[in-house]
Amino acid sequence: MKPFLRRSIPALAAAAVIVAVAATGHAQPTSGSQPIAVGRALPNVSLPPHVPPATPTPDPDLPASAGKDVLQGAYLARIGDCTACHTARNGALFAGGLPLASPIGTIYSTNITPDKEHGIGDWSYDDFARLMRRGISKDGHTVYPAMPYPSYSRLTDDDLRALYAYFMQGVKPVAQANKKNDIPWPLSMRWPLGIWRTLFAPRPEPFAGDAGADAQMLRGAYLVQGLGHCGSCHTPRSFTMKERALTDRDGTAYLAGGQIVDGWTAPSLRNEHGGGLGDWNEAEIVEFLKTGRNGRTASFGAMNEVVHDSFQYLTDTDLAAVAKYLKSLAPANNAAPYRYDPAVAQQLYEGHPASTGAQLYLDRCAACHRSNGTGNGKAFPALAGNPILQTADPTSAIHIVLSGSSQPYTEAAPSMLTMAPYADILSDQQIADVVTFIQQSWGNRGGTATADQVAKVRKTATPVEAPPPVGRRGDRP
Repeated sequence: MKPFLRRSIPALAAAAVIVAVAATGHAQPTSGSQPIAVGRALPNVSLPPHVPPATPTPDPDLPASAGKDVLQGAYLARIGDCTACHTARNGALFAGGLPLASPIGTIYSTNITPDKEHGIGDWSYDDFARLMRRGISKDGHTVYPAMPYPSYSRLTDDDLRALYAYFMQGVKPVAQANKKNDIPWPLSMRWPLGIWRTLFAPRPEPFAGDAGADAQMLRGAYLVQGLGHCGSCHTPRSFTMKERALTDRDGTAYLAGGQIVDGWTAPSLRNEHGGGLGDWNEAEIVEFLKTGRNGRTASFGAMNEVVHDSFQYLTDTDLAAVAKYLKSLAPANNAAPYRYDPAVAQQLYEGHPASTGAQLYLDRCAACHRSNGTGNGKAFPALAGNPILQTADPTSAIHIVLSGSSQPYTEAAPSMLTMAPYADILSDQQIADVVTFIQQSWGNRGGTATADQVAKVRKTATPVEAPPPVGRRGDRP
């Protein structure tokens, strides 16, 4: 679901510069992308008054004297997963310095603490709002579009002011200088990003839900489309790296999955079969977002951090609203529902694996995931019917076998079982064989994996690192 943007869209920065430079001098902005006046507030669109914004539980990191806006802003920062980009490993909270790898060089996240010299301590609310809604910093430069400001533009003024109050009053100032990006000239120039923003970033618009939707549905849409910025990872992008859809009103591409993020394929979040949430009920979605696991699958890749740093802190009311909204999204494909096929399970049970991949699975995987592919409760995820194994793209399955995987720590599910990596044990062809077997057994309808695909993923795959049992990256040892 949320990007969570630590290394989440590394190619976006490169594409923004390249496309913008190519467009200089002859492309004209469309009428829908005209900029609004600097510092101008958007209309404040409130949710129905009989369903007020969720009241978060007290944040132990804030003083008891913290005001209502600060408390609400802290909760909103959790929803937005601001720590994902703006807190470095072993670093102070929101002090920046996290390296974001891209094809044009390394980009470092910035200090957003209220330090007046290195952070945003001297920013006015209008400065803050301009960044969040238009992607323009206080000094006038356009930020790299890995920051999902098109989504953030949908925040109500009340929520945006609460966020501002939190960062100014609830966050400890850190006098840490921002690191200079390691990008060679001329790609280091910022002005092409402004052209990209004018050409391809949509006009900032406040949230507008469907007129016939109930209050819970509106709340879910507001969270998913806005601060949650789920489309940053789960919506495919055009050749310009612009999201093909920013809301469900823009078509079925919204949250249809398929984008490669950090070497993982972001799955569909639509109510569809063949890799989406068609077989899930709302309670299962809530459980997954809160704990990173349910009876059908477990989170992996960047989603582990989203659960660990963000979604586990959402109220049950907000999680239920998100689940309801996701289940309302019509299918983008015509895939049939999953149906279990016991034929392979019977072969393995009888000790007659029919392929090299089947033998590898029996030797390396069946002890945890079982010969029938049903796993072992929420400890070892089921492979039979697992959504990530129902598409033609085997990237995520390959990555898991290479790197291993670990369940995120959450307060509701503190166990952190880890699958060891096989990168140093199995060859590219062996991994391709076992992934193909997994993707096409027990009724799974996934695609074939090749040794070339494994070799490509292997270049950037790193062994899994289990997150420590704490709530914020800045607290991690």
